[in-house]
Amino acid sequence: MTPELRSERLSLSPYVDTDEADFVTLFQDEAVGRWFGDGVQSEAEDRALFGRIFTLVYAEERYPVWAVRHEGRYVGHAEVKPSPETWLDGTEIVYGLARDAWGQGLGTELAELLTAYGHETLGLTEVHATVDAANAPSLSVLARLGYVRAREIPEENGQVTLHLISHRSAPTVTG
Repeated sequence: MTPELRSERLSLSPYVDTDEADFVTLFQDEAVGRWFGDGVQSEAEDRALFGRIFTLVYAEERYPVWAVRHEGRYVGHAEVKPSPETWLDGTEIVYGLARDAWGQGLGTELAELLTAYGHETLGLTEVHATVDAANAPSLSVLARLGYVRAREIPEENGQVTLHLISHRSAPTVTG
């Protein structure tokens, strides 16, 4: 089950049917959608993807997927999921914000919330992220949160994907 999460300014909740138009708009925006998976897809493919959130991900309780809201308004998408990459045996965060939410520190707040969920709620010692090497804003966000580069993965199209890891700090023992 996808739990509700909150930070100082963000509310993450499971998608509802009425979020479809906002979801499709987010994924169709070239500036945002190009960083998700295989990049911008057709509107029909994005609508089908939205449907699979309900018919597969939520129905089978595969992993949490959230609608991200700021001041009650849809501003993005987030997931904490097992990586589909065979070389990455772990759980990764996925997130994206609408253009009108950029430049307000919401990306850092969102990635921090997802990372904390992975470490604290799921008990993961490592939380992973895969980011296109050209996605400087996301790389900057993750660097601020202490993610470190694990490897560079050359893609068939000539681009490079960076694999980053957040390691949970060991608790301090005092005596």
